This record gives sequence, structure tokens and C-alpha cells, in this order.
Amino acid sequence: MASFSTAARAATSIFCVALTIATAPAWACDKGKTAAKLPEFRTYTKEIECLAKAVYFEARGEPSTGQKLVADVILNRVANPHYPKSACGVVYQNDHMKNACQFSFACDGQPDVVTESRAFRRATKIAKEVLNCNDACREKRSVLEQSTHYHADYVEPDWSRKLKRTGKVGTHIFYFTATM
Repeated sequence: MASFSTAARAATSIFCVALTIATAPAWACDKGKTAAKLPEFRTYTKEIECLAKAVYFEARGEPSTGQKLVADVILNRVANPHYPKSACGVVYQNDHMKNACQFSFACDGQPDVVTESRAFRRATKIAKEVLNCNDACREKRSVLEQSTHYHADYVEPDWSRKLKRTGKVGTHIFYFTATM
């Protein structure tokens, strides 16, 4: 069995290769990569929008580091075969299940209306930075930046006992798992 950092490094490497190929011209896919391993990006702009909305609605009151970690969690899930293959797919997974989806803002029954334009611009900037992280950037990531789950510190979901805690930033506690 691979160690935590080996498994995480492999997952992020697959994601970065996939991101490079998915945003490159069609001829770049001629490198032996199978379509099944590639994230299914709708468009770069839509992926940024989904990431930015998640950062904004889930963490706009958090420090920049905490906001970046929320975006990291989403992209770490994209790299994990147990989750959808796009940021939008991860963010809105099970959004039809009231208060039972992956990210609470997506299924809380409230309209997703941005009311703080400055905070949304900041969330968009963070989303772009995280989505554009290349292989060299990903290799330098800490264990905390490899997290696949988080929750607010005022709740204790059952799943949190099954995962490896990676740290806490602001009011969010982060965790890692290769599988659930």
C-alpha cells in the first residue's frame, strides 16, 4: 500500500497532467493519456466560476490561506477517481439533496447570489491561482494542501473520525483520504 504522501503525490500529478492536456489543443492529447483519466472540464471559465463560488460561499470570511485550501479540496477531489472529474461536478455533486450535498451552499435552498463583489473578486483570483498550479507548484504542496475534506469547527460530522486530520485554518478543519 502506498504511503499517504506517495498516494497524494500520484493523485495530484495525474490531475496536473490532465489539467495541462485538458486545456491544451486537441493534438496534445496524443501522449498516451486515456480520456477516462482526464477531468471533464466544461470550459476553463466555468471551472473558475464554480471554484470561485465555492470559495466565496464556503470561506469568504476565512483568511486567504483557508480560502485557497477550500479550492485545493475541490481540485484534490477532481484528481480522485471517487469524485466527479470537474470542479463544477465536485462542487455541485448531490446538489439536488437538500442539506446533504458535498458543499452546503449548493443545496441549502438559498439562491447563490454574490452580494460582496470585492470578496468574489478575491475568490476568483484564488480559484485561478489554484486551477493554474502546475506540476512544480503541486510538488511543493504541504500535507494540508492535499486535503480532500473539510468542515467548520462548530460541527463534527461522522465521516471526520474515518479520515486523517491534516490541520486547521480559521474555522475549517481539513482531512485527507485516498478513498472513503
